[in-house]
Amino acid sequence: MVDFEGSKIRVVFMDIGGVLLTNGWGHESRQKAAKVFGFDYEEMDILHHFIYNVFEIGSISLDEYLDTVLFNQSRDFTKDDFKQFMYEQSVELPEMLSWVKSWKKQTSLPIFALNNESMELNDYRIEKFKLHDVFNGFFSSCYLGFRKPDPRIYQTALEITRLNPKECLYFDDRPMLVDAAKKQSIHAILHEDFKNTKQILENLKT
Repeated sequence: MVDFEGSKIRVVFMDIGGVLLTNGWGHESRQKAAKVFGFDYEEMDILHHFIYNVFEIGSISLDEYLDTVLFNQSRDFTKDDFKQFMYEQSVELPEMLSWVKSWKKQTSLPIFALNNESMELNDYRIEKFKLHDVFNGFFSSCYLGFRKPDPRIYQTALEITRLNPKECLYFDDRPMLVDAAKKQSIHAILHEDFKNTKQILENLKT
């Protein structure tokens, strides 16, 4: 246990996209896909926003998502080719992932992912980037059936870990999601860059 703002921190929660890795399927990747595969981005993006919340809570598969947003008409590219492109958009952010893996070996604190992601992309990213080397478990929207900023995702993480929110430290790159965690009385910090987050974690004395 460690001191943090007068509290004993017993667990660290961390987002994945925007902290350790690029976003799984953000607007930059979708715009790039439109250029590479030659489809209308605006048309696809409207359908994406219509269905993506359902996709991220695991209610539909990747195939069903693509059938809705792209393959609702004939295309001159295959679904398998497009899926491969989607997976390839996930890359490590500079320094952060490798450092956290190293820090994990030095701390007794459990670390859990608390992230929004669709099932297939989440599973791929866990395997591809060996995220089990970082996280003791994954509170992911696709597994829990609700997504940030829904209060239930934070509440479920607290209920399963059986911790007081003041004993929890959470990092996210989006201010709205940091604020949502703070509303649950969790010590939530905006991840702005590697140096700042590294310093905060290094100052947690186990």
